[in-house]
Amino acid sequence: MALFGKKKTTAAAQPEDEAVKAGVVPPVVDEESSVELKKEELAPKSAKSGGGVLGLVISGAIITLIAAGGGLALGMKANAVIEKMIADRDAAKPTEKNHALTLKYSGDTVVKQIEPVVTNLANPSDTWIRLEMAMLFKNGAIANPEATAAELRQDVVAYLRTINLAQLEGPSALQHLREDLNERATLRTGGQVTELIIQTLVVQ
Repeated sequence: MALFGKKKTTAAAQPEDEAVKAGVVPPVVDEESSVELKKEELAPKSAKSGGGVLGLVISGAIITLIAAGGGLALGMKANAVIEKMIADRDAAKPTEKNHALTLKYSGDTVVKQIEPVVTNLANPSDTWIRLEMAMLFKNGAIANPEATAAELRQDVVAYLRTINLAQLEGPSALQHLREDLNERATLRTGGQVTELIIQTLVVQ
C-alpha cells in the first residue's frame, strides 16, 4: 500500500510545464498575452493587405504614364507629318501656277483690243451694260484681226441682249459670262482666238 501511495505522489509532483508539454494540462494564457498574440497575428495580414493596394496604385500610375507618353509621341509624329505635307503642297502650288501662266501667254501671242460694247439686257430692259474686252491669238493665225474683232463684238452684243440681270449677280457670274463668251469666240474663229479677256464690266 505504501508503494502505491508513493507512485501517486510522484505523479502529482510533476512540474506544471512538463504536464503542459505532455498535453495533459492546457497552457494558461492571461488576458494581456492573448491581446498581444492577436496583434501579432493581425499585423502581418494588415501590412500585407496595405502593400497590395499600394502596389496596385503604383502599377496603375506607371501604366497611365506609359500610355500618356505613347499618345503624346504619336500625336507629335502625326502633327509633324501633316505639317510637312501641307508645306510640300504649298511649295508646289506657286510653281505649278507660274508654269501654267507661262505656257498660256508665252511665245508669239497677240493681244487685240475690241471696241467697248454698250447694250441693254433682256430683263429688265432698262438695265444697261458696258463691256470692254480683248482677244488673244497667235501671231499670224488671223489674216485680218480688225475684221475678226468686229465680228466678235457683234456676237457679244447679240448674246448680252438675251441674258437677264440675275445671270450677272453672284460670285460665279463673271466666270460663267467669261466661259460663254470664250465659247462663242472659239466657234466664230474656228479656234484661232484662244481667249476673250474681260477688262471692264459695268451694269447700271
